[in-house]
Amino acid sequence: MKKIVFLFYEGMTSLDAIGPHEVLARVPGAEVKRVARKAGLVATDATHLTLLAEHSLEEVSQADVLVVPGAGSATTMEDHPETLEWIRAIHQTTTWTTSVCTGSLILGAAGLLQGLPATSHWSVMDRLKKWGAIPMKQRVVESGKIITAAGVSAGIDMALTLAAKIAGEDVAKRIQLGIEYDPQPPFDCGSVAKADPAMVKALLATFESRFEK
Repeated sequence: MKKIVFLFYEGMTSLDAIGPHEVLARVPGAEVKRVARKAGLVATDATHLTLLAEHSLEEVSQADVLVVPGAGSATTMEDHPETLEWIRAIHQTTTWTTSVCTGSLILGAAGLLQGLPATSHWSVMDRLKKWGAIPMKQRVVESGKIITAAGVSAGIDMALTLAAKIAGEDVAKRIQLGIEYDPQPPFDCGSVAKADPAMVKALLATFESRFEK
Protein backbone atom coordinates (compact mmCIF):
# COMPACT_ATOMS: atom_id res chain seq x y z
CA MET A 1 0.00 0.00 0.00
CA LYS A 2 1.37 3.40 -1.02
CA LYS A 3 0.00 6.40 0.84
CA ILE A 4 -0.15 9.32 -1.58
CA VAL A 5 -1.01 12.67 -0.02
CA PHE A 6 -2.07 15.80 -1.92
CA LEU A 7 -1.84 19.16 -0.18
CA PHE A 8 -4.86 21.36 -0.99
CA TYR A 9 -5.09 25.07 -0.17
CA GLU A 10 -7.12 28.14 -1.11
CA GLY A 11 -6.26 29.53 -4.53
CA MET A 12 -4.44 26.44 -5.76
CA THR A 13 -4.43 25.63 -9.47
CA SER A 14 -6.78 22.70 -9.93
CA LEU A 15 -4.97 20.91 -12.78
CA ASP A 16 -1.73 20.97 -10.78
CA ALA A 17 -3.42 18.45 -8.48
CA ILE A 18 -6.03 16.79 -10.68
CA GLY A 19 -3.58 15.79 -13.43
CA PRO A 20 -1.20 13.92 -11.09
CA HIS A 21 -4.16 12.63 -9.07
CA GLU A 22 -5.63 10.98 -12.17
CA VAL A 23 -2.32 9.18 -12.73
CA LEU A 24 -1.26 8.29 -9.20
CA ALA A 25 -4.68 7.09 -8.07
CA ARG A 26 -4.33 4.36 -10.72
CA VAL A 27 -1.10 2.99 -9.26
CA PRO A 28 -1.86 -0.49 -7.86
CA GLY A 29 -2.24 -0.37 -4.07
CA ALA A 30 -2.41 3.42 -3.93
CA GLU A 31 -4.22 5.01 -0.99
CA VAL A 32 -4.83 8.65 -1.88
CA LYS A 33 -5.55 11.32 0.72
CA ARG A 34 -6.37 14.98 0.19
CA VAL A 35 -5.25 17.27 3.01
CA ALA A 36 -5.74 20.95 3.84
CA ARG A 37 -5.22 23.17 6.88
CA LYS A 38 -8.83 22.41 7.73
CA ALA A 39 -10.86 19.57 6.23
CA GLY A 40 -13.58 20.69 3.85
CA LEU A 41 -14.12 22.45 0.55
CA VAL A 42 -11.17 24.31 -0.92
CA ALA A 43 -11.63 27.05 -3.52
CA THR A 44 -9.21 26.81 -6.46
CA ASP A 45 -8.07 29.67 -8.68
CA ALA A 46 -10.67 28.62 -11.26
CA THR A 47 -13.98 30.47 -10.89
CA HIS A 48 -16.60 28.43 -8.99
CA LEU A 49 -14.43 25.29 -8.87
CA THR A 50 -13.91 23.81 -5.42
CA LEU A 51 -12.21 20.60 -4.34
CA LEU A 52 -12.74 18.54 -1.22
CA ALA A 53 -10.00 17.87 1.30
CA GLU A 54 -11.23 15.10 3.56
CA HIS A 55 -8.42 15.51 6.09
CA SER A 56 -6.83 18.30 8.09
CA LEU A 57 -3.07 18.70 8.52
CA GLU A 58 -3.34 17.34 12.07
CA GLU A 59 -4.88 14.11 10.81
CA VAL A 60 -2.03 13.14 8.47
CA SER A 61 1.53 12.72 9.74
CA GLN A 62 3.04 10.29 7.22
CA ALA A 63 3.10 9.78 3.47
CA ASP A 64 5.01 7.70 0.98
CA VAL A 65 4.39 10.40 -1.63
CA LEU A 66 3.61 14.08 -1.07
CA VAL A 67 2.30 16.19 -3.96
CA VAL A 68 2.27 19.98 -3.58
CA PRO A 69 0.41 21.86 -6.35
CA GLY A 70 1.07 25.46 -7.33
CA ALA A 71 -1.23 28.46 -7.33
CA GLY A 72 -2.23 31.23 -9.66
CA SER A 73 -0.98 33.63 -7.00
CA ALA A 74 2.41 31.85 -6.86
CA THR A 75 2.03 31.56 -3.11
CA THR A 76 4.96 30.49 -0.95
CA MET A 77 2.78 29.80 2.12
CA GLU A 78 4.95 32.13 4.18
CA ASP A 79 1.74 33.47 5.70
CA HIS A 80 0.87 29.93 6.82
CA PRO A 81 3.96 28.73 8.75
CA GLU A 82 2.00 25.80 10.16
CA THR A 83 1.62 24.44 6.63
CA LEU A 84 5.34 24.81 5.95
CA GLU A 85 6.12 23.04 9.24
CA TRP A 86 3.75 20.22 8.25
CA ILE A 87 5.51 19.88 4.88
CA ARG A 88 8.89 19.66 6.60
CA ALA A 89 7.60 17.00 8.97
CA ILE A 90 5.92 14.95 6.23
CA HIS A 91 9.05 15.18 4.09
CA GLN A 92 10.93 13.29 6.79
CA THR A 93 8.59 10.33 6.22
CA THR A 94 8.30 10.32 2.42
CA THR A 95 9.91 8.20 -0.23
CA TRP A 96 9.10 10.95 -2.74
CA THR A 97 8.29 14.62 -2.18
CA THR A 98 6.98 16.32 -5.30
CA SER A 99 5.62 19.61 -6.59
CA VAL A 100 3.87 20.91 -9.67
CA CYS A 101 4.32 24.37 -11.17
CA THR A 102 4.79 27.03 -8.48
CA GLY A 103 4.40 24.37 -5.81
CA SER A 104 8.20 24.25 -5.90
CA LEU A 105 8.22 27.74 -4.33
CA ILE A 106 6.33 26.22 -1.41
CA LEU A 107 8.90 23.43 -1.11
CA GLY A 108 11.59 26.11 -1.25
CA ALA A 109 9.94 28.17 1.48
CA ALA A 110 9.79 25.00 3.59
CA GLY A 111 13.57 24.75 3.26
CA LEU A 112 13.63 21.60 1.14
CA LEU A 113 15.38 22.88 -2.01
CA GLN A 114 18.58 24.39 -0.65
CA GLY A 115 21.36 23.58 -3.12
CA LEU A 116 19.13 21.36 -5.25
CA PRO A 117 18.20 21.61 -8.94
CA ALA A 118 14.48 22.33 -9.33
CA THR A 119 11.96 23.65 -11.82
CA SER A 120 8.77 25.69 -11.68
CA HIS A 121 6.50 27.71 -13.94
CA TRP A 122 8.65 29.64 -16.43
CA SER A 123 7.39 33.00 -15.17
CA VAL A 124 8.75 32.50 -11.63
CA MET A 125 11.83 30.42 -12.34
CA ASP A 126 14.23 33.01 -10.92
CA ARG A 127 12.33 33.05 -7.63
CA LEU A 128 13.68 29.59 -6.88
CA LYS A 129 17.04 31.23 -6.18
CA LYS A 130 15.58 32.95 -3.11
CA TRP A 131 15.28 29.53 -1.52
CA GLY A 132 18.75 28.40 -2.54
CA ALA A 133 17.53 26.17 -5.37
CA ILE A 134 19.22 25.87 -8.75
CA PRO A 135 16.62 26.75 -11.45
CA MET A 136 16.43 24.21 -14.27
CA LYS A 137 14.45 24.81 -17.46
CA GLN A 138 13.27 21.22 -17.70
CA ARG A 139 9.78 19.75 -17.63
CA VAL A 140 10.60 17.35 -14.78
CA VAL A 141 13.62 17.61 -12.47
CA GLU A 142 14.70 14.85 -10.09
CA SER A 143 16.89 15.76 -7.11
CA GLY A 144 17.20 12.73 -4.87
CA LYS A 145 13.75 12.04 -3.49
CA ILE A 146 12.42 15.43 -4.56
CA ILE A 147 10.78 15.69 -7.97
CA THR A 148 9.62 19.06 -9.28
CA ALA A 149 7.54 19.66 -12.39
CA ALA A 150 7.29 22.75 -14.57
CA GLY A 151 4.01 24.57 -15.24
CA VAL A 152 0.59 22.99 -14.71
CA SER A 153 0.36 20.30 -17.42
CA ALA A 154 3.88 19.08 -16.60
CA GLY A 155 2.38 17.55 -13.48
CA ILE A 156 1.07 14.68 -15.60
CA ASP A 157 4.59 13.99 -16.89
CA MET A 158 5.90 14.09 -13.33
CA ALA A 159 3.21 11.70 -12.12
CA LEU A 160 3.92 9.20 -14.90
CA THR A 161 7.64 9.40 -14.08
CA LEU A 162 6.79 8.74 -10.44
CA ALA A 163 4.37 5.92 -11.28
CA ALA A 164 7.20 4.16 -13.12
CA LYS A 165 9.46 4.48 -10.08
CA ILE A 166 6.76 3.16 -7.75
CA ALA A 167 5.23 0.38 -9.81
CA GLY A 168 7.48 -0.12 -12.83
CA GLU A 169 7.55 1.21 -16.36
CA ASP A 170 4.97 -1.22 -17.73
CA VAL A 171 2.40 -0.08 -15.17
CA ALA A 172 3.14 3.58 -15.93
CA LYS A 173 2.76 2.93 -19.64
CA ARG A 174 -0.61 1.26 -19.07
CA ILE A 175 -1.74 4.24 -17.02
CA GLN A 176 -0.63 6.60 -19.79
CA LEU A 177 -2.57 4.58 -22.35
CA GLY A 178 -5.58 4.33 -20.04
CA ILE A 179 -5.87 8.10 -19.77
CA GLU A 180 -4.92 8.47 -23.46
CA TYR A 181 -2.19 10.92 -22.65
CA ASP A 182 -0.82 11.57 -26.14
CA PRO A 183 -0.46 15.37 -26.37
CA GLN A 184 -0.99 16.85 -29.81
CA PRO A 185 -1.78 20.53 -29.10
CA PRO A 186 -3.26 22.65 -31.88
CA PHE A 187 -0.56 25.31 -31.42
CA ASP A 188 3.20 24.95 -31.01
CA CYS A 189 3.60 27.69 -28.38
CA GLY A 190 3.52 25.78 -25.12
CA SER A 191 6.93 26.97 -23.93
CA VAL A 192 8.75 30.28 -23.78
CA ALA A 193 11.27 28.99 -26.31
CA LYS A 194 8.51 28.47 -28.88
CA ALA A 195 6.16 31.37 -28.15
CA ASP A 196 6.17 34.81 -29.76
CA PRO A 197 8.16 37.22 -27.54
CA ALA A 198 5.28 39.72 -27.56
CA MET A 199 2.94 37.03 -26.26
CA VAL A 200 5.39 36.10 -23.52
CA LYS A 201 5.72 39.73 -22.44
CA ALA A 202 1.95 40.29 -22.36
CA LEU A 203 1.28 37.12 -20.43
CA LEU A 204 4.05 37.82 -17.95
CA ALA A 205 2.49 41.21 -17.22
CA THR A 206 -0.81 39.57 -16.28
CA PHE A 207 0.98 37.09 -14.02
CA GLU A 208 2.99 39.74 -12.19
CA SER A 209 -0.17 41.60 -11.25
CA ARG A 210 -1.33 38.71 -9.08
CA PHE A 211 1.79 36.79 -8.04
CA GLU A 212 3.11 37.22 -4.53
CA LYS A 213 6.42 39.01 -4.27
